[in-house]
Amino acid sequence: MRHRTPAEPAVEVDRLLLDAKLSVPQPRRGSVSRAGLIEAAKSSGCRVVGITAPAGYGKSTLLSQWALAEDRRVAWVSLSGVDDDPAGLLMLLASAYARVSPGNDDLVADMGGLGVSALGRAAPHLAAVLSNSQAPFVLMLDDLHELRSPACHDVLGVVMSGIPRGSQLAAASRSEQPHIPRLRADGDAWELGASDLALDVEAAEQIFAQARVSATHEEAAAATERTEGWPAGLYLAAMIARASHGHGPTVSGDDRFVADYLYRESLSQLPESTQRFLRRTSVLDQLCAPLCDALVEDAGSQDRLRQLEASNSFLIPLDRRREWYRYHALFREFLLGELHRVEPEVIIQLQLRAADWYEANGSPALALEHLLNTPTQRDRCVQLVTQLAIPTYKAGHMSTVRRWLSALGDPAIENFPPLAVIAGWSAALTGQTAEAQRWAALLDAASFDPAPVVGTSFDSARRMLRAAMCSAGPEQMMSEASIALAQEPPWSPWRDTALYLNAEAHLLTGNVDQACALFAESSSVAATNSNADCLVLSESELALVAMDRGRWEEAAGRLERALAVVDEHRMHDYATSVLVVAVAARHAVHRGDLEQADRLIVRAMRARPSCTFVMPFLAVGVRMQLAKVHLARGDVSTARHLLREIDDILLHRPDLGALVDQVSALRALLTASTQGEPGGAPPLTAAELRLLPYLQTHLTLAEIGERLFVSRNTVGSEVTSIYRKLGVSSRADAVRQATAVGLLGR
Repeated sequence: MRHRTPAEPAVEVDRLLLDAKLSVPQPRRGSVSRAGLIEAAKSSGCRVVGITAPAGYGKSTLLSQWALAEDRRVAWVSLSGVDDDPAGLLMLLASAYARVSPGNDDLVADMGGLGVSALGRAAPHLAAVLSNSQAPFVLMLDDLHELRSPACHDVLGVVMSGIPRGSQLAAASRSEQPHIPRLRADGDAWELGASDLALDVEAAEQIFAQARVSATHEEAAAATERTEGWPAGLYLAAMIARASHGHGPTVSGDDRFVADYLYRESLSQLPESTQRFLRRTSVLDQLCAPLCDALVEDAGSQDRLRQLEASNSFLIPLDRRREWYRYHALFREFLLGELHRVEPEVIIQLQLRAADWYEANGSPALALEHLLNTPTQRDRCVQLVTQLAIPTYKAGHMSTVRRWLSALGDPAIENFPPLAVIAGWSAALTGQTAEAQRWAALLDAASFDPAPVVGTSFDSARRMLRAAMCSAGPEQMMSEASIALAQEPPWSPWRDTALYLNAEAHLLTGNVDQACALFAESSSVAATNSNADCLVLSESELALVAMDRGRWEEAAGRLERALAVVDEHRMHDYATSVLVVAVAARHAVHRGDLEQADRLIVRAMRARPSCTFVMPFLAVGVRMQLAKVHLARGDVSTARHLLREIDDILLHRPDLGALVDQVSALRALLTASTQGEPGGAPPLTAAELRLLPYLQTHLTLAEIGERLFVSRNTVGSEVTSIYRKLGVSSRADAVRQATAVGLLGR
């Protein structure tokens, strides 16, 4: 049975966990001072400090000692597996920096983005903010090994480039840090490894003295030799000796794995109830008393956590109030192993209790992380992903949605058609044509009776996806959208989408007045539903019609409203925001604000690759408006290039009704155009715009090809073309020029 624990209000859990991730943990009592290593790193003159060693070498302790001794401002981030998402990582880094740097209140919101936009827009923007810091700082990242995706390391590399002289980024990791080899070659990395962190006999004697263990110099030396100076091993040896009432520290020479031996010995000294508590709570990434109470079904967790912290039992407080904790990473791994060995039958139940608690306390995303570890809970996982996917997409965390869908697997998605609708929409909104078509084809043959969301039928959602893809022409789009609208009641969260698609269908069939009425209703409902995508698209189309009818003042008001929503929701790289930017550029040219027009043109040109033939009326409409504004600016060459892109889209979707006639008129206009300069080099293609952000990184051309799933030769050809179009001859110059003209960064 699910229940809410009153000790943790729902709205507080996520905020408290974020606060814990961004708070400097207190070093363990009795920790050996690392002042010498810290001072060497601080005075090295290197912008980046890499601390790389296996678990138990005191990496986190060194960082926390450094943070507490630092005169500069310290921004701290404790990373975990759920942070393995580029947009989420950038938001964490921005949150940490904003905490210690006044005047950056909007920085976190600016980090929202989709896919390449995190690398092409948000990461360089954060790097620029860091590079202009008014005071020196240290950005500390603990547990960097939790970031496994190349995309996260790509954005982190760009952020590192913004660390100014006098400031530093210090990262602790169990595994090799991808950025270190390049920085080492540049003489800009200070490295600390296991050999640097290993303790000597003098430090071992200090540990034993702090634990009030009587140890001779020879015994300390023997323990140091057996553990090879491994700090965790020496702390464990001291704990075992203290519990053995006077016996000196010993480390068995017969155990194959010193760590397992020492942990098992230390655990055996504790009461069975405490051992069981430790084993069972090891399924948690972070611990608090109410969560532990729910997990072990006992109300005494608060006292037990305090006792464990007081006894130095590898429990690390995550916040100053000591409400949230985590186990030392290596100790947790041992406890998980013990749980699998001693009580494997309770593991699924423990994961379910953790999921129940998080869901009851307003953190369904964290509940989902636990449920994904329980193969018997696929149905519940599917329901949660269906619930969370769209809000998570709107927050700019599409990589997280992709990870959830991947973890579920195609069979689970196929068996729950409403989630296949979500997968199809996600693909459509991010320009993933093949994937969107695959899900649409599957949905054609699917059936599902219950409503996936209150007020929404599966058939309606499926029809809206078909309408958006417009694969069978405007008449079929009209039929699908009309049926969907009839099925959506006034209170449905999808009614605005149904209205918008109906409006687009009427526009394609030439019924402009009816389309405008539907766009206006869609915009109104979208405002009530907080559906930014629908509001922006509807207002964009209304502004465009107003401009075509000479009502420029009305258009200005609609564009202002839509652009404000784009800015508020940080939708700068969304497919649904490109049209309003292109139309606003035309409006700026009309009123003579050419500087603003050029800024908007760059924004729209940069984002247009997200508009693909998966939503063909939008893809063609965006390029038509951009072609018109380039023509108005005298750039015939770029206008013709955009017309060629339109022709490519029409090869896939030839039947777009009235839009095809408008394309023909544009073609005739371009053919007849002999005025104005032909323009400079043609614009960057969609493929070149996808590649451009990677030029900020230090990836080789082959590695960039792996990221983009193309050959090295293709990358080389596209890079050469980018250089030619930007008028540069080097990678660094290409990045500088692209940033200067607005193709990279904010």
